Amino acid sequence: MVEALRLLTVVFFAGAGYAIGSDVGTTEDYLGALNGTAIGVVLGSGVGYVLGGILGRSTARSAEDARVRLRAVSADTLVAGALGVVGGVLLGAGVAWPVFFLPEAYMAFPLFGFVVVVLGYFGFVLGASKRDGVLALFGERAGLAPRAVAAAALPRVLDTSVAIDGRIVDVVRAGFLHGQLLVASPVLGELQALADAGDDVRRAKGRRGLEILEQLQREPFVDVEILELDVPGVAEVDAKLVRICLDRGAALLTLDTNLAKAAGLAGVAVLNLHALALALRPPVVAGEDVPVLLIKAGKEPGQSVGYLDDGSMVVVERSRDRIGSEVQVRVTSVVTTANGRLIFGKLAA
Repeated sequence: MVEALRLLTVVFFAGAGYAIGSDVGTTEDYLGALNGTAIGVVLGSGVGYVLGGILGRSTARSAEDARVRLRAVSADTLVAGALGVVGGVLLGAGVAWPVFFLPEAYMAFPLFGFVVVVLGYFGFVLGASKRDGVLALFGERAGLAPRAVAAAALPRVLDTSVAIDGRIVDVVRAGFLHGQLLVASPVLGELQALADAGDDVRRAKGRRGLEILEQLQREPFVDVEILELDVPGVAEVDAKLVRICLDRGAALLTLDTNLAKAAGLAGVAVLNLHALALALRPPVVAGEDVPVLLIKAGKEPGQSVGYLDDGSMVVVERSRDRIGSEVQVRVTSVVTTANGRLIFGKLAA
């Protein structure tokens, strides 16, 4: 790129020097055998070499930046960019063709090439940035790679821990989980073994898990399907669930963090309800110290009120004399009301 642009620039300025030297005339009286045409060509070539180097290096740096940014670009984006190049080249040719009316062809060709190269490059950048729109000209989603399917859109295979925990029913009723839920026969077998166990705690877990599955079958927004299949040669229930998910292209719904990590490493899409619970936990808990700017008095004597960044009201006991200042508050309780979260606390020691 550098040498090509430098060559085009040298040719252009050499041609310009030739034309100027021819108009000025000869200088044999001063420079011997050299005439004005030769001097114009030499000086023009020198100027073109310097300016061409600057232009070429600047273009090379821009191209290197583009290479770094396009390293992770998908194939469909490159296809759209290639279409942009074609459009840019055609546009450049249409814009620059009048330069061929110049009497000197050695000046017309470099100018034409420069315009075509620049507009071709800009065509690539614009085509890649407007990938969906460019490819849509040839049909809906033409040339686009299939998008990755979200785990929430896949059928979900339930783990034993989800059935025993029971919170999945509340999640379904809240509308955050719907569609097809798959219960593999190894999970049913494990729950049945727990329900028949001699230990009271294990028996209660098994019965609770079976009851939760029955409740899920009655929920209108989920379709519970029992998979009467097994994985021969695999003893562990967790390993069987991972194999089933891989074979059926399903996601694993679990509360077991270790199983979630192992399934993720095996390439299974995972929905971890424990991670969901952590994401929805309150911003503060009892016993935690938080900085609060006290802005007004509370309803009760000695109380003052401040707010957290998420808008939660913080009521601080025995702190009215600190209104207008930021203090460390130790949370004593968190109450969820119809209007939001209400936090009570006292000044930290």
